[in-house]
Amino acid sequence: MTFSGAAIAKAACHQLVMLFRYHSAFCMANRTYNVLFLSTQNTARSIMAEALLNAVGGRRFRAFSAGSRPAGKLNLFAVEQIRALDNNLTGLRSKSWDEFSTPDAPEMDFVITLCDTAAGEPCPNWPGQPATANWNFRDPAATQGPVEEIRQEFFTVCREIKTRLEIFRNLPEDTLDKMALQRKIARIAGVQL
Repeated sequence: MTFSGAAIAKAACHQLVMLFRYHSAFCMANRTYNVLFLSTQNTARSIMAEALLNAVGGRRFRAFSAGSRPAGKLNLFAVEQIRALDNNLTGLRSKSWDEFSTPDAPEMDFVITLCDTAAGEPCPNWPGQPATANWNFRDPAATQGPVEEIRQEFFTVCREIKTRLEIFRNLPEDTLDKMALQRKIARIAGVQL
């Protein structure tokens, strides 16, 4: 039995299409989404969110945090909450959001502000034009009173952040891709034809 050139080309094309579909599905299932959490001082809420998502996100998420006016140190009550959940403190530091607006910064898929103050400030232009959201949480560092009341407020806010992150982490892959489409569609405008 002999095959024509057209039949061979058609079969090869079909194989390439199948390979592309398999490769695309594999890449989507194994994609890591970069998430940047923002707050004003980057000492408590955004630090806890970074540590928590890095702990529960597996290979699916890589979290970062920054602040518009970083304090340069971590809040000790936030550190206490991170340790209480057996999460790693390695690499956590209070830093400026300017670090993530440079051309060599990791490209973010999502930028999430955790307070209305940071959400209302003019943000840098993020490489990759990520999808954005504001998840406003009370500032536990603003709590006044006895140490136990402050500790309880940090506990409560940390658990609220953890709950929201677990919902985010469990979103289906295609939902995350639809959310990331905001960034991809914006990119089309910059394509040179």
